[in-house]
Amino acid sequence: MTDTDVKLVYDRPVGLAPRTTHYCPGCTHGVAHRLIAEVLEEMGELRNTIGVAPVGCAVFAYNYFDFDFVEAAHGRAPAMATGIKRTLPDRLVFTYQGDGDLASMGMGETVAAAARGEQITIFFLNNTNYGMTGGQMAPTTLPGQRTSSSPLGRDVETQGYPIRTAEMLSTLDGASYVVRRSLGDARGIRNAKKAIRTAFEIQKAGLGFSMVEMLSICPTNWGLSTPKSREWLKEHMLPYYPVGDFKVSEEAERIMKEVK
Repeated sequence: MTDTDVKLVYDRPVGLAPRTTHYCPGCTHGVAHRLIAEVLEEMGELRNTIGVAPVGCAVFAYNYFDFDFVEAAHGRAPAMATGIKRTLPDRLVFTYQGDGDLASMGMGETVAAAARGEQITIFFLNNTNYGMTGGQMAPTTLPGQRTSSSPLGRDVETQGYPIRTAEMLSTLDGASYVVRRSLGDARGIRNAKKAIRTAFEIQKAGLGFSMVEMLSICPTNWGLSTPKSREWLKEHMLPYYPVGDFKVSEEAERIMKEVK
């Protein structure tokens, strides 16, 4: 076989830096990173985009994306993104956040940004635990799910119920596009990419706040292999966090239909 016989079918997106990430084996943060980079490359917006990194598993995201990035204090990514977008309205501005950064420490900033209809996009990775700090219970931890801080399982009587972030934000008038997708299989990943593209197109059109929640696996803290983690996501996460479109404004629906 010669070099001319080899057909390239898979390559690193230009928007991803050529370096190894710190993520645990099987973690789907890398999948989400790739999808975002691919979409921005396809849109021709790599040099017109500013990302806001969180505190959490993706705290070093700025090392992995090859375009402008800033680091926010814990939970403050939506507030920082708001300031950047208002100062530089021609840029695409997004935050990349996990359970703790968005649904706990940053819930106030997230709700306020959505209520104001800020022209920003949030990508929310939901893996039902605090991945970076040891797998503690998060606002998204499922009833009965065991974590390092709920070894007997989440007790809803004393610890409350998980927060369905997408459903909650969809009730706010300033939100234009709020959806949930899964990174648990190939079909879900393809649908997640379409949602990411739609969210960015909605921001470009100035239609208001957009958020894409992505269900993610965490083999290390779940104590499962990667294949078993994907099964766990389907069996346990999807019934409580079903994928779907929770808020799509009329204008956003038109853009959604145009995205292939």
